[in-house]
Amino acid sequence: MPKYVAAIDQGTTSSRCMIFDHAGLVIALAQKEHSQIYPQPGWVEHNPMEIWQRVQDVIGEAVAKGGIKRGEISAVGITNQRETTLVWDRRSGKPFYNAIVWQDTRTKTLCDRLGLNGGQVRFQGKTGLPLATYFSGPKINWILENASGVRQAAERGDALFGNIDTWIIWWLTGGPDGGSHVTDVTNASRTMLMNLDTLEWDDEILQEMEIPRAMLPRIVASSDPVSWGQTLSNGPFQDQIPVCGDLGDQQAALVGQTCFTPGEAKNTYGTGCFMLLNTGEKPVLSQSGLLTTLAYKLGGQPAIYALEGSIAVTGALVQWLRDNLGLIKQSAEIEVLARSVEDNGGIYFVPAFSGLFAPYWRSDARGVIVGLTRFINKGHIARAALEATAYQTREVLDAMNKDSGVNLTALKVDGGMVFNELLMQFQSDILGVPVVRPKVSETTALGAAYAAGLATGFWDSLQDLQGNWQVDRTWHPQMSASQRAALFRSWKKAIDRTFDWVEQ
Repeated sequence: MPKYVAAIDQGTTSSRCMIFDHAGLVIALAQKEHSQIYPQPGWVEHNPMEIWQRVQDVIGEAVAKGGIKRGEISAVGITNQRETTLVWDRRSGKPFYNAIVWQDTRTKTLCDRLGLNGGQVRFQGKTGLPLATYFSGPKINWILENASGVRQAAERGDALFGNIDTWIIWWLTGGPDGGSHVTDVTNASRTMLMNLDTLEWDDEILQEMEIPRAMLPRIVASSDPVSWGQTLSNGPFQDQIPVCGDLGDQQAALVGQTCFTPGEAKNTYGTGCFMLLNTGEKPVLSQSGLLTTLAYKLGGQPAIYALEGSIAVTGALVQWLRDNLGLIKQSAEIEVLARSVEDNGGIYFVPAFSGLFAPYWRSDARGVIVGLTRFINKGHIARAALEATAYQTREVLDAMNKDSGVNLTALKVDGGMVFNELLMQFQSDILGVPVVRPKVSETTALGAAYAAGLATGFWDSLQDLQGNWQVDRTWHPQMSASQRAALFRSWKKAIDRTFDWVEQ
């Protein structure tokens, strides 16, 4: 009898394999980082073959750590960094170009050109997304136009597009020897190519972006009882296991946090920061700079939609302080350094390294530190870096309240930064609502496991999943309303200083 479900969590900086039991508890975990490639300012790439190797490595390590035997894993679920775009040869599996990461801004010229007819909201009615460098569609066009031989290969039917979920599923289920070329509705909704109502690729947008439909994967449900294939007995799992769960990382966290009721929301603190609000069976188009996206689709049930606020740089700012400035040696040291001072000393750090995402969508913005005086030391910089995450989250929450008409009474949180006690308390203070961390904080991988396990009957219902969710800690606001308002006014002034830095 199967005892476990496996989840592959392929993120922006690392790949993980986690194995969960029926209670949603972690049985085994393995994680490996991969290289970040910066060919020029504003460009961010990954090596797809390195990522696939890391995925194989962590699967083997997690299976060994857990002492997992053949037949004990019921299903495999995938969750992934969304929007990161790659195109490869269906015959050899060789990428035509490095994966272009979601943070990359090289497609700004194309987005500007597409916006000449209808503005930034040109495709928003169909896709829920503004024209922005963030999404996959413009990245596909860039590869077709700039990587040698790709346009010709696509027209012959030899080039395949996928976000990272598609790439991993294709290799897990056979690669060039019959691998499944699929993506789920959540990942498809991040390409700017899928129609939110039909859940199909939109021919008009494909024509505008000059993308051949034949290179696109088949769109499937996030949890599919008719699996898209099985892992190979000679593959990294050393077993044939149904691959039947697929969710973009932020939607996976929504499922992992069991936000199944309209009005429930979660915020994930990772490389970037992403807040999702379940809006039910009908898409809600934002008037406040948010994205309308698919939350999940379970088998033949109706698709569930969400509003999302996407922030490009949160945890990545801590990595930048570590790797680029050498301010700290380990990411965890940021909290100790930030606690060495009583407050931010009057400085604000807006990490618009790739422009500003929600609610501004300004690719011309760049990062600033404002309010500097001789009084400032590295402790103040560390504290301002942490506070930037909380301020950006406040802006997204304000937009979400405005669009939905519902004021959130508490925020469920997950991701690596939720163990930073200073940040979580400041987050509660600047929002003015409780912040709740669950016992299993790795909810992204858990959500992918849930999607796969529901498909095979390992879990019977959403109620089973909700029964697994438990509170670990809650932070309550301790800041006065007047102080909260004053700090946020200064943050908004700092945001204004980032605009119009990049000129055509």
